Amino acid sequence: MKEYNPQKIEKKWREKWAKDKDLYKASEKSGAPKAYILDMFPYPSGEGLHVGHVESYTATDIISRYLRMKGKNVLHPQGWDAFGLPAENYAIKTKVHPSKTTQKAIANFKRQLEMMGFSYDWSREINSSNPQYYKWTQWFFLLLYKNGLAYRAEANVNWCESCQTVLANEQVENGACERCKNEVKQKKMKQWFFKITDFINDKGKTAGLISGLDKVDWPESTKVAQKNWIGKSEGAIIKFPISNFQFPNKFQNPKDQKFIEVFTTRIDTIYGCTYCVVAPEHLLIGDLKSKIENYEEVKKYAEVAKKKSELARKEGKEKTGVEIKGIKAINPFNNEEIPVFVADYVLMNYGTGAVMAVPAHDKRDWEFAWKYGLPIREVIVAEKIHPDPPLKKEGGGEAFVDDGILINSIKYNGLNSEQARNKMVEWLKENKLGGRKVNYKLRDWLISRQRYWGAPIPIIYCEKCARLRQGYGGQGEVPVPEKDLPVELPDDVDFMPTGESPLIRSKKFHNVKCPKCGNNARRESDTMDTFVCSSWYYFRYADPENKKEFASKQAIEKWLPVDLYVGGAEHTVLHLLYSRFFTKVLYNLGYIDFDEPFLKLRHQGMILAEDGRKMSKSLGNVINPDDIIERFGADCLRMYEMFMGPLEDAKPWNTNSIVGIYRFLERTYNYIFGGFTHSPFYNEKVLKQWISGELQVNTSHDLKALIHKTIKKVENDIENLKFNTAISQLMILRNEFYSVGDPESIPLPSLERSKMWYEKSQMIEKSDFEKFLIILSPFAPHLAEELWKKLGYKKSIFHEKWPEYDEELIKEENFELVVQVNGRVRDRIKVQMDISEEEARKTAISSEQVKKWTENKEIKKVVFVKNRLINFIV
Repeated sequence: MKEYNPQKIEKKWREKWAKDKDLYKASEKSGAPKAYILDMFPYPSGEGLHVGHVESYTATDIISRYLRMKGKNVLHPQGWDAFGLPAENYAIKTKVHPSKTTQKAIANFKRQLEMMGFSYDWSREINSSNPQYYKWTQWFFLLLYKNGLAYRAEANVNWCESCQTVLANEQVENGACERCKNEVKQKKMKQWFFKITDFINDKGKTAGLISGLDKVDWPESTKVAQKNWIGKSEGAIIKFPISNFQFPNKFQNPKDQKFIEVFTTRIDTIYGCTYCVVAPEHLLIGDLKSKIENYEEVKKYAEVAKKKSELARKEGKEKTGVEIKGIKAINPFNNEEIPVFVADYVLMNYGTGAVMAVPAHDKRDWEFAWKYGLPIREVIVAEKIHPDPPLKKEGGGEAFVDDGILINSIKYNGLNSEQARNKMVEWLKENKLGGRKVNYKLRDWLISRQRYWGAPIPIIYCEKCARLRQGYGGQGEVPVPEKDLPVELPDDVDFMPTGESPLIRSKKFHNVKCPKCGNNARRESDTMDTFVCSSWYYFRYADPENKKEFASKQAIEKWLPVDLYVGGAEHTVLHLLYSRFFTKVLYNLGYIDFDEPFLKLRHQGMILAEDGRKMSKSLGNVINPDDIIERFGADCLRMYEMFMGPLEDAKPWNTNSIVGIYRFLERTYNYIFGGFTHSPFYNEKVLKQWISGELQVNTSHDLKALIHKTIKKVENDIENLKFNTAISQLMILRNEFYSVGDPESIPLPSLERSKMWYEKSQMIEKSDFEKFLIILSPFAPHLAEELWKKLGYKKSIFHEKWPEYDEELIKEENFELVVQVNGRVRDRIKVQMDISEEEARKTAISSEQVKKWTENKEIKKVVFVKNRLINFIV
C-alpha cells in the first residue's frame, strides 16, 4: 500500500509552486475580467499565525483559485501592517529595535502562510514600515493638509498612561485602551486631526459615509454599526435665555441677551423641561464667572470631571453634578425660570455641550432629578387619554421615552410627537430662537501618536514663518516638499516611552532648515496612527513598485475597487470607516472614479478554544497551526476550518472532528493510489492501463449525475462563501466512488471481503475523476496537485478550467408536490417533473389526506405553481 503522507506531499508542492513565479501572478496584459480578492493584511506579531488567520485566508484562497479556473484575472496579494504599538511595546520589553523584531515576525508569518499553500501573488508584497511605502502615507497626509482636511488643534484627547500615547475615540473600548486594557483619561494637547466629518454627508458627486453604505454588499450588522457610530440625530436647536440679563417677557432678540443653546431630538417634550445642564467644558462657566455665586465649587467639580474619559462620563452609573447658583435659564415656550447645573454626563463635543433636562422622558435626566430633588413633569403619554397629574418623586415608576400624545403642553395638547415637533420647530424659527438641526456623534479622526514606531508626520515648524504669519494658517506650519519624502524614522533614538514622542530626542531628525525661508526650524515629532497606513494599502497592491505615484491611474482603473474583502468585524469603526474616508477624498479630488473601496465585504467568525472560550495564551488554550500541520497536514487544516460551520459564525475547535477530514483526504488518495487493499484498481498494471486510456471504463449513470450535481453545488457554494456545505457535497461524492463502501465495512474474512468489494466497486472514467479533483483542488491544493501529477499531467492542475455541469444529467425526474387546502399543507406527493396542472389536480384530489378537506365542498379556485405546489381554495 502506498501510504498517504501529507507532510511529504505538501513540502514537495510548496517548493515547486515557489519556483513557478507566474502560477498565481496577476496579469497586467490579460484582457480577462479582473477579480480583486483581498484579505485584511495582518499585523505580523511575534506569536505568528493563529487559527483565526487560517480561517479567513483559506476562504479567500479557495475563491481566488476557483475564479482563476473560471477564467478570471485574479489579483490576490498579501503584505504587512507592520507599524504600531504592539511591535513597539514588544521592542521595549525585549530591548530589541522594532525594525528587527518586525522583520523576524514577518519572516515567520510568511513561512506559515506558504506552508498553508495560499496562492498569493508575492510579487506585490508590501510592508507599511518600509520607507518606500510610508513615503506615500506621508504623501496622503500632505494631500489632506493642502486641501484643508488635516489640521492641528488643541483638544481634550484620550490619553493612555500605560502606552504613553493619545488614542482616537475608536481605539477606546469601555473606557479602556483597546491594546493594553488600562484606563483611558482625558488630557488637553495640541494634536493633528483628519476632517473625516466633512464626508458624513454627500459632497458633490461623492456619496457620504452614510449614504455610500447603500451602494455596497456588506453585512447589515456592519452597516448599522457604522451608521450608529456616525450617529446621525435629527432635532432642533433651542435658545434658552439667561434671566440675569433680561426680564423673561423681553428676551426676544435684545442685543445684550445671553443664551444657553441646546440641541434636542425631543423638542416635543419641551414643556417637561425642569432644568438645564451644561458640560464641565462649557464656556458659560468662564463667561459668567462674576454672576456665579458658587464659582469655586463649580470650577472644582468641572476640573475633576474633565479628567474622566468620555465613555466613563457617558456610562457612569451614578449621575453627579453641581447647581450653578446665581444663574437661571428661561424656557422660551412657557417663560418658566429653571435652574442650571453642570454635570459630567453632558459632553462638550456632541451637540452644543448643553441639554434641556426632561426627567419624565429621559432615563439620565430621571436619575439626576431623583438624586437632586428636581421636579418631574409628565408631558407625553402613550395614548390619547385624560392628562394624568405630574409624576411625584415618591410615586416611583420610570421615564417614558417613546413618542406618544402630548399633555400638559398648552396649545400642543392632543398632538402626536411628530406633529408637535414640526409645529414647535416652526415656532422657534419664527421667533428667532432656534430651528431644525442635524447633529452627528462622529468626531474628526485624531491621528497624532507620541510614539516611535510609526510614519513621521511631514510637517516642519518655523518660528520666523510664524512671526511673519506665513505657512498654512499663519502658524509657521510648513509642509515637507514632496521631493523630500520620505521623512525617514531616525535610528539614533531611545524609543522608551516618556509621554512625548521619542523623536524629540533625535538631533539629526529634529533640527532642520525651513524649506520655505531657510531659517532654523524643527520637525513635527509625533508619528501617525498606524490606521493611516492601512487606510490606503489596497491601492498600493495595484502598483507596488511605482516610485512616482502611490499607484498609477492605469493600474487603479484596471484593479480597483476591491471585489471581495474578508476580515474581522472588529475593524468596523476603525479601518473600514477610515478606508472609506480616504477613498472618498481621492474621488472628490478627481484621482479615482469610484467612492467606495470594497464592493463586497464579509467577516469570518471567531474560532473558539475546545472549551468554548476565546483562545488566550493566559488560558493555555491556543491552537498553534504549526502543530496541526505537523500532525495532519495543511490541506486537512484548511478543509477542517472551512467545514466547522458557516464562515461568519463563531465555532469551537474540536480535535476529534479534524480526524474525520483527515480520513476523507486519506481515502481520496487511496481510492486510486492506495494499493490492492484500498483501490478498485487491482494492481499497478490495471492502474497504468486506466491512466493511459487502454482500459475503457464507463461511469454509471447515477454516479455521473452525482458528479455533475456536485460540480454545480460546489460552484454555487464557493460563490456564496458556503464552504462547509461544499465540502459536505464533496464527501458525499467521494463516498459514492465505492458502491459498497470501504472493504473494511464488509463482515467477511479478508480475501473474500476484497474479492466481493472489487466485484461491486465502480471504476469511474478518468475524465470524471479529473472533474472531481479539479473541484476539490481549491480546498485541498496539495493533494489535488499530487493526484493530478500521478494521472500523468505535467502542468499544474491550477492551469485547468473549472468543469461545466450538464443540465440534462442533473435534471430531477421526480419532485415532491406540496398540496394545500386554503393555504394549509395537507399532503406531499411524489410526482414526475413538469407535471401538468390537470394531472397535478387529479393526483392531489385523489389523496386521502386531501379528500378530508375537499369532499362535498366547492373548489372555488386552484393555484398551481409548476414543479412546486397546488393550492385548492374551498
